[in-house]
Amino acid sequence: EVQLVESGGGLVQAGGSLRLSCAASGFTFDTWAIGWFRQAPGKEREGVSCIGNFEATTYYADSVKGRFTISSDSAGNTVYLQMNSLNPEDTAVYYCARLPRCRLITSPTWVDYWGQGTKVTVSS
Repeated sequence: EVQLVESGGGLVQAGGSLRLSCAASGFTFDTWAIGWFRQAPGKEREGVSCIGNFEATTYYADSVKGRFTISSDSAGNTVYLQMNSLNPEDTAVYYCARLPRCRLITSPTWVDYWGQGTKVTVSS
């Protein structure tokens, strides 16, 4: 059974940092990419970052480039999203998701499994 479990969200002041984790089970990263999406109240879900180890690819949305870093552990079952220099516009529920390729992260329709989400709130 494929499962994705996020953790690490919380409340942080503007300028602060958080690290999100996505623990994956039921599949390997050999043939799947893992993406981070976020959804703010009243907005559409958007892809912010992705890692595809099998294709040696990472992706960052322009809004987070230079502030967020995606990585995975050596065992290949946990993906991290290090978020620095957070601002109130980063406030959202963050979801990790499985998708075939990182280049498909521009559309949530390519995702076949979602985690339950973890809330990030950045206060000004």
